[in-house]
Amino acid sequence: MNKHGIKLNKNLGQNYLIDKNKRDQIIDFGNITEDDIVLEIGAGIGTLTIELAKKAKKVIAVEQDERICEILTERLEDEKIDNVELINNDALKVEFTQFNKIISNLPYQISSPVTFKFLNYNFDLAILMYQKEFANRMDGKVGSRDYSRLSTMLYFKCDIERLADVSCESFIPKPQIDSTIVRLTPKENNIPDEDFKIYSKFTKALFQHRNKKIRNALIDSRHIISNIDKKILKMRLNEIDDYEIEEYLKMRVVMLRPEEIMFISRKLYPVFEV
Repeated sequence: MNKHGIKLNKNLGQNYLIDKNKRDQIIDFGNITEDDIVLEIGAGIGTLTIELAKKAKKVIAVEQDERICEILTERLEDEKIDNVELINNDALKVEFTQFNKIISNLPYQISSPVTFKFLNYNFDLAILMYQKEFANRMDGKVGSRDYSRLSTMLYFKCDIERLADVSCESFIPKPQIDSTIVRLTPKENNIPDEDFKIYSKFTKALFQHRNKKIRNALIDSRHIISNIDKKILKMRLNEIDDYEIEEYLKMRVVMLRPEEIMFISRKLYPVFEV
């Protein structure tokens, strides 16, 4: 980076791992074989990329910064590595080609949207580095301050295992908080895609107001579910003749288990029909 006069911008998530032991630990967690096609988001100057490429069949490396891509291209040529597909683009705007593993030190500012994006793809496992606070929210317990939309969306999709913490001293520039390496392993479930889409809408609406009662949260964020008029929705909710649903509507969002959100989303979705 000194050679090319590169100054990293931590506001763009450019916190580069400089700890060789942690780099090797991340790669070991991925259990890479010569049959694996690995997706890496935020490849940077190739700290992970080069070592992944030595083990995997192929690495699909996505890096948005054009200057950094030029450095990585030069490094790959110097190392005579030809099994890396380098994509100079925004990871949130491109469709990923086929892969079976994800291994990344993610740019922290896109942690949430890119994780949701991963859920739309089939993969065997993901080894991902997040800020520690974000990792805590990934499997936040019901009622806790870490319980979030992220927790509820991942609940049905992946098993989550926190593997190791990484000190902020392991990066340049040094971030303000430590990081955590997380393993995501997709779950098999029998939830129809349409049901999960509805669940996703309800979850997003509810956690806009995590401390409100469910009835008020749904009214205030009704636009996320449909274009129903506020007065009509209030009237329909008042007309519900189902004791179990009536009791749920009195609960606070943060106290609702994912299974319960799934239940009420199926029950209440017809109420939101325009």
